[in-house]
Amino acid sequence: MLPELREQVWRANLELAGSGLVTGTFGNVSGLDREARVFVIKPSGVPYAELTPAHMVPVSLDTGEVLEGRLRPSSDTATHRELYLAFDCGGVAHTHSEYATVLAQARLPLRSMGTTHADHFRGDVPVTRELTRAEVEADYERNTGLVIVETFRVGGIDPTEVSAVLVANHGPFTWGADALAAVEASRVLEFLARMECLLRALAPDAPRPADYLIDKHFLRKHGSNAYYGQR
Repeated sequence: MLPELREQVWRANLELAGSGLVTGTFGNVSGLDREARVFVIKPSGVPYAELTPAHMVPVSLDTGEVLEGRLRPSSDTATHRELYLAFDCGGVAHTHSEYATVLAQARLPLRSMGTTHADHFRGDVPVTRELTRAEVEADYERNTGLVIVETFRVGGIDPTEVSAVLVANHGPFTWGADALAAVEASRVLEFLARMECLLRALAPDAPRPADYLIDKHFLRKHGSNAYYGQR
């Protein structure tokens, strides 16, 4: 089932493992075939070095059920599914990368403080609210996805312009056009989170950049009028 998608998701998980953003079996990447209504995700607890494309687990987007094989999918599968149902994306990645997770544990958003950030995200990367006891004790992973979606809906944030989130006391999720793009977003997020932690230590009261500067840098690389690179 979906051999090309399995291959891509396998490669994306190896990219994640090689990026230094994950330790042990932490982290996972998935990819979606929206037409087929199926996404493929890393199996739970299998070391990255042992993974093959055949290990990737196909899951129904509509029901959340495993469609083939005996391996259990990542424990975060239900979170990925909620993001696919709510956001226009084709890949999702989750890490516990150091600096992004520090911000998540501190419940601090990743502020848009300059053009490096704006080249990738059009505004702050938000942090979710804390999950309630009931949300944690019943359907925790699905509720993690739902609280991410709630954060973007309540905050009026476009998930195609800010393709990352910090889940309070947990860690980051990122997404993109496909699995490899989601991993790249995770790389960028961790670099920006490291800059943010240094900035908060060096100059916690540093002024925000003007919105027009942020918009300029984002829109010259994204959208129908982008002109950055060889198009």
